[in-house]
Amino acid sequence: MCIGIPMRVIESGPGYAHCEGLGQTREVDTLLVGDVAPGTWLLVFLDSAREILSEVDAHRIGKAVQAVAQVMGGGITATDTAAIDGLFADLVDREPPKPPSLLARERSTSNKGD
Repeated sequence: MCIGIPMRVIESGPGYAHCEGLGQTREVDTLLVGDVAPGTWLLVFLDSAREILSEVDAHRIGKAVQAVAQVMGGGITATDTAAIDGLFADLVDREPPKPPSLLARERSTSNKGD
């Protein structure tokens, strides 16, 4: 399984950046996202930046990755909902929004019966 992790750019050059995140430091390929300035947050898969993130999104993703790591490492169990809910605070007690493509499909399906 490949999980993207949020990493903050420390230093960058053409096609690469030195980044830190979740206790790791890596040299990351930035060819897919272009040149990035120090302080920029990136979503990194296998040492390659795939997306530029906002700081808020970087922290949300980081907490989700922590939750997965803790459950997989036995630090918390899947039934320890209080510990898991704390790491997914932005998702607790709300219905996730449907993507525009699904909303359009639902509208077109409901209109066919009219």
